[in-house]
Amino acid sequence: MSADEGGSADGAAPRGGSDPWKVAFVALLVVALVCVVTWVLLGSRLLVVRDVAVTGLDRMSPQEVVSAVDVATGTPLVRVDLDRSRARAESLPLVEEATVRRGWPATLEVEVVERQPMLAVPVGEEYRLVDGDGVRIEDSRTRPGTHPVVRVTGEVEGNEAVRAAADIVEAAPDSLIAQIQLIDATDPGAITIALGNGSMVEWGTPEGTADKSDVLRVLLREHPPEEGRVYDVGTPDLAIVR
Repeated sequence: MSADEGGSADGAAPRGGSDPWKVAFVALLVVALVCVVTWVLLGSRLLVVRDVAVTGLDRMSPQEVVSAVDVATGTPLVRVDLDRSRARAESLPLVEEATVRRGWPATLEVEVVERQPMLAVPVGEEYRLVDGDGVRIEDSRTRPGTHPVVRVTGEVEGNEAVRAAADIVEAAPDSLIAQIQLIDATDPGAITIALGNGSMVEWGTPEGTADKSDVLRVLLREHPPEEGRVYDVGTPDLAIVR
């Protein structure tokens, strides 16, 4: 038999073949590395939650958020359910939005966006400051000049009329917000805005807030507010001043 037909002349393994011992060694090395990484992530004390860092707070205390998130110190960081922690943080009344991240090697980071007051709802002789969802933020004995008064019917929280009034405030220029005395949304289909100088805005339905706000800017510039003046922007394409 020739060397070409039966392998090399000296009986050595054909060139290019795999050494089974080398393959076994590489496989064992990979398994060992996986075991080490798994132990570091799940079983060791190296990458566990040692601190919950909360940012973005003004009205709330960090401890309120930490308690709501409820992740015990010593929990492996990789095992923390970020979605669950976020949902628990957002269950707090004053939290509008939360983001939870792993801050390696040992910190759980919680970034909070607090709800901000936008409107003032008369309650007896005081005012309840609420956000666009009608969630109560705080109470005030006097009407804050930066938060227009809104009048609605029914429950305030979750009220669509409150949401419509908040959308108006968000779209309105600062110069107009300072003039708004009352947003009457008791009839959500016929919202009206009373300005401090005795003029009135007939806003109509909650739809088309951006267009109505743009048209109102033009009308206010061309026809400055005065006692008894009415701006009808219920149909933006046919807005009139009377």
